[in-house]
Amino acid sequence: MMDPSLIGKPACLALLLLTAGPVARASAADATFPVTIKVDAARPQGELKPIWRFFGADEPNYATMKDGRKLLEELGQLGPHQVYFRAHNLLTSGDGTPALKWGSSNAYTEDAKGNPVYDWRILDRIFDTYRDRGLEPYAQIGFMPQALSARPEPYQHEWRPGLPYNKVYTGWAHPPKDYGKWAELVFQWVKHDVERYGRAEVERWYWEVWNEPNIAYWQGTPEEFHKLHDFAVDAVRRALPTARVGGPDTAGGGGPFLRGFLEHCLRGTNHATGAQGTPIDFLSFHAKGAPKVVDGHVQMGIANQLRTIDGAFAIIASFPELKDKPIVIGESDPEGCAACQGPQLGYRNGTMYSSYTAAVFARKHDLAEKHGVNLEGALTWAFEFEDQPYFAGFRALATNGVDLPVLNVFRMFGKMGGRRLAVKSSADAGLEAILKAGVRGVPDVSALASLEGKRLTVMAWHYHDDDAPGADAAVELSVSGLPMAGGQARVQHYRIDETHSNSFAAWKRMGSPIAPNEQQYGQLEAAGKLAPMEAPATVGVDKGQAVLRFALPRQAVSLVVLEW
Repeated sequence: MMDPSLIGKPACLALLLLTAGPVARASAADATFPVTIKVDAARPQGELKPIWRFFGADEPNYATMKDGRKLLEELGQLGPHQVYFRAHNLLTSGDGTPALKWGSSNAYTEDAKGNPVYDWRILDRIFDTYRDRGLEPYAQIGFMPQALSARPEPYQHEWRPGLPYNKVYTGWAHPPKDYGKWAELVFQWVKHDVERYGRAEVERWYWEVWNEPNIAYWQGTPEEFHKLHDFAVDAVRRALPTARVGGPDTAGGGGPFLRGFLEHCLRGTNHATGAQGTPIDFLSFHAKGAPKVVDGHVQMGIANQLRTIDGAFAIIASFPELKDKPIVIGESDPEGCAACQGPQLGYRNGTMYSSYTAAVFARKHDLAEKHGVNLEGALTWAFEFEDQPYFAGFRALATNGVDLPVLNVFRMFGKMGGRRLAVKSSADAGLEAILKAGVRGVPDVSALASLEGKRLTVMAWHYHDDDAPGADAAVELSVSGLPMAGGQARVQHYRIDETHSNSFAAWKRMGSPIAPNEQQYGQLEAAGKLAPMEAPATVGVDKGQAVLRFALPRQAVSLVVLEW
């Protein structure tokens, strides 16, 4: 999805903001402010679902390249065979050479007589790369092969950052000239995967049709999309009757388009079978924020993203038949274009992105609870861009094989699990206030907590929409209801801030080398890993309560792990 505000920004200002990074710390004259965070281990709530375990990218072929393979390995380590990856262009025609917002597999061509020719080699290599590193496919059925497109020319786009985004939409975005051939392509693909990977494995995957069909990614009508979807889903189910199918992965909450799609799936006439309704095992839409430049600094738009989720959840909850259906927010990000560059995107390399991610994911859980819906996942549309300059300002998890600070938030999430615990913070901005106005006044300092066995975890963040200096929070973390009257609990404190888990800050301290030497590269790799704030320690427990105190700088994220 494209944010129109990305167009036409001065490149010099963009470069300045992208390489300068945030100035998040206050001056010495600024006082800290007190924050009390209370966690009650005796009040477990529902399961803390690992909604964070979904990732994706426009460019599927990066997965098989050197830095792509490296990053997939790290994503797989977050939770073996629990992490899913979604990619565009899996059925797009081409030789597999990637470019920004482009990829291909050449899975479908036709011979001189118009007969289908299937070639699964590139697709197999992509999915093999996922699975060899412990990831599972979130298989997007699209885009339209050139030989099937109703308007095949021009086909491969020539878009690059700075050009009008509508140059992206070429022959791959059009409906098929033959829906029967489209369905057979999907059937043969799923049949091949079942034969290659086994029925039980493919049953674990998600299958969805297309991307953002409510905007120009789909050059047809809503009704034509229903037809495309029906034929594809019927083909998936003919190849594997137990396959997990869903959609529609709309741009934004989808509004009337989403409602019309759900009505069609529940009560409409299926274009492929003539029966009533279309199978739907999970529901998907997209949600994006809206950063901008204000007074020379980036101001995030967390309210935009959360309001989109709030609205889409409300639509889904209005259908009684769907309230229990799993929901995957198929792209969930601070803004709408990972491959774009611009001054308002200067948050990406540093701790603004990581603190935003911690704060927004916690509120996704809150919104699901508010609407009584079943949130299963929220997919981060960020991966890596192969052979680009270091810290080039794309929305990514790593740069040239060096992890960015935001990836460490997901490493923190990977250490959490079990039951969610009740949290009260004296500086929580409040869900409804954030929905209304974002975090523009006082900062949002709060936490997400979980309990699993004899292990309690607390993720605390210090977030503000404005990438500007601010005072540290003096946090008093009080954990009550521990199942021990006294004694000691082990404490491990992880941190993302200017000096911990932050390769971008380390690169700037080196002088921002264009081509780091071997020693520097090793240092950057190490700086990109999740770092402890201090050595493991112990804390006293008295009558089931433990208290920890620490400073939490603006844009910092902490993970405190207690074990006993």
